[in-house]
Amino acid sequence: MVTYLDHAATTPMRPECTEAMLAFLGPRVGNPSGGHAAARAARQAVEEAREIVADALGAQPGEVVFTGSGTEADNLAVTGVLARQGGIAVCSAVEHHAVLNPVLALDGRVVAVHADGRIDLAALDTALDSQTGVVSLMLVNNEVGTVQPLAQAAALVAERAPGAVVHTDAVQAFPWLDVATEAGSTHLVAVSAHKFGGPQGVGALVVRDGVAVEPMLRGGGQERDRRSGTHNVAGIVGMAAAMRATVASRPDTVARVARLRDRLADGLLSTVPGVTESGSRATKVAGTCSLLFEGIESEALLVLLDQAGICATAASSCASGAMEPSHVLAAMGVGRALAYGSLRLSLGWTSTDADVDHALEVVPAAVAQLRERTPLTLAP
Repeated sequence: MVTYLDHAATTPMRPECTEAMLAFLGPRVGNPSGGHAAARAARQAVEEAREIVADALGAQPGEVVFTGSGTEADNLAVTGVLARQGGIAVCSAVEHHAVLNPVLALDGRVVAVHADGRIDLAALDTALDSQTGVVSLMLVNNEVGTVQPLAQAAALVAERAPGAVVHTDAVQAFPWLDVATEAGSTHLVAVSAHKFGGPQGVGALVVRDGVAVEPMLRGGGQERDRRSGTHNVAGIVGMAAAMRATVASRPDTVARVARLRDRLADGLLSTVPGVTESGSRATKVAGTCSLLFEGIESEALLVLLDQAGICATAASSCASGAMEPSHVLAAMGVGRALAYGSLRLSLGWTSTDADVDHALEVVPAAVAQLRERTPLTLAP
């Protein structure tokens, strides 16, 4: 039995996506940039997918730029705007590294967040000025699931830095929120197909009319010269199919998964001593259960969970053998020792009561097993 609780990393492909892609993974060929019949058919498929994606994101078809990932879409948004119009990049301290790293590389400004993970609007106000070129604020955090006050932040940018462009990384938001509405006040919106039941290796960036981005990839001039490269026809078609299925089922999925998440979180909080929930559940999307366990190291916990058939992840990463706690948790004020015991259990459209039952059986026993060992000595 495999219990998959890592949907925030990648969620299983939807059957509608698989079916749509199969038509372009067999004998049906054609480069959308060509002129013969097969090429025209491929181009038509891409443009039909573009209309679906645009509708789901509240954009016009010509505003949709297909990319190879959400990371590429984020990088194109941040670096592309500044390369074209100049200025200073501003982002929150809890952004995905696909935004945070480009902002830091460009000597940008990083804005603090509150203990619940939501941006400090007063600090954002201070960071904005006439030099601001682009402001990036993710709609939903990838580690703890916090929903940001995007509309309020965008209004503040419009008041304090009217020449700035607002970008949102909506990669984690699309399965749970109506991005067309929630991101309607922004100029640039990034999504990634594999987060909502599409294939890996394809994403999109909405670039509203009137916003110019300098391309990172130059070549054949595809995507209105904003992103050159032969289109991934099967991936684009699959993403559109998954997007349409997600929108159609979203209300029911959100309600069902929220109940599962609450049962999972409440069950672990009530049965495992020394565990707290990171952030406020009231401001999180339905699929995220982010917990902090005292006295254990999450990598060891993940090994035990994997052995028991549970796929999960920690909000920390290992680089060159040195464990470093999550920058998101650090920005939220979580101490290093507690951050080392972080665990993200993320649910999605395929999650079931059986998944929750299995986790409620395995996680407490695994934590107890680790706590029987010699306690870790960690830097404060």
